[in-house]
Amino acid sequence: MAASRLRPRPLDWVRSIKVKLGLVVVGSVAATVGAIYLSVYLGLHARFAFLGGLVVSLVVIQLLAHGMVLPLRQMVSATRVMANGDYSQRVTATAQDEVGSLARSFNTMAARLEEVERQRRELVANVSHELRTPIAALRARLENLADGVEALDGEAVATMLKGIERLSRLVDQLLELSQFESGAIRIDRQSFLVSEAVEDAAAEVRPVNTGVRIVADVDNALAGVGDPERIHEILTNLLTNAVRHSPAGAEVRVRGAPVPGGIRIEVSDEGTGVPAGDVERIFDRFYRVDAARRSGSGGAGLGLAIARSIVELHGGSIWAEPRRPSGSRIVFDLPN
Repeated sequence: MAASRLRPRPLDWVRSIKVKLGLVVVGSVAATVGAIYLSVYLGLHARFAFLGGLVVSLVVIQLLAHGMVLPLRQMVSATRVMANGDYSQRVTATAQDEVGSLARSFNTMAARLEEVERQRRELVANVSHELRTPIAALRARLENLADGVEALDGEAVATMLKGIERLSRLVDQLLELSQFESGAIRIDRQSFLVSEAVEDAAAEVRPVNTGVRIVADVDNALAGVGDPERIHEILTNLLTNAVRHSPAGAEVRVRGAPVPGGIRIEVSDEGTGVPAGDVERIFDRFYRVDAARRSGSGGAGLGLAIARSIVELHGGSIWAEPRRPSGSRIVFDLPN
């Protein structure tokens, strides 16, 4: 039951539930006294005057108290539905008192649960998709070998080994992401030279696409504070994405510079870039632009998600920017 129209109700403006209850009591007493006085003035029997006052009092209490308990009744109903997996439930939250605060907190919780459920479903679907392709290829190859259609030679073994390595890499990345989310990973902060970290990462990534040049523009004396192994992982993930999606003869540039309170590192490429509407999504798990997915040369789409987790674990921030005339730029800050 999504909270429909949020129409103000009586006493919504009161900021304390205690004051509300007091106003309900005062209102019911005043209504009772008024009804009895009117009955006596009209010459009705005392018995009828009392009954009339009681009815009026109950009506006033119902009108005033209905809005007070409505969010509570809605929450009871919503939790029963949410227990069955429907997290679209919302409750009326127009009151300014403690019940209204509870209702708004409930709506926030429901929205977050709905988002978590959406991410869970996407994760299951994406993992299934990523596992299905290499497993299907391995199965087909093994069936050919078992049936004698294909000979067991070095090429067949190398192809199957490549598929197994892809599966292993995907599992390792998923495990690492789950460790980040559970808080199981800790960082070992120490001083490191940015130029050395960039060069080590560049040397590891260059074989991915030998037709793309990786150029470092970092002062040899620039130093940062962080976990060198994790910083290396960030840089290799960013550089791998950059060289994979850059055309032959292009240049991937890595810049490092000091900023107030820390350092800033950026990796820019000359590829097709990221669509403007998807800039905020590129750090999501399994996100890949359509061109990368169609080409089959992209990774599983977990590298940037891991990079963001590492940067945030350091207390820094990471974001994407378009590069003119083409390409993209990934920038991250690390505090000292």
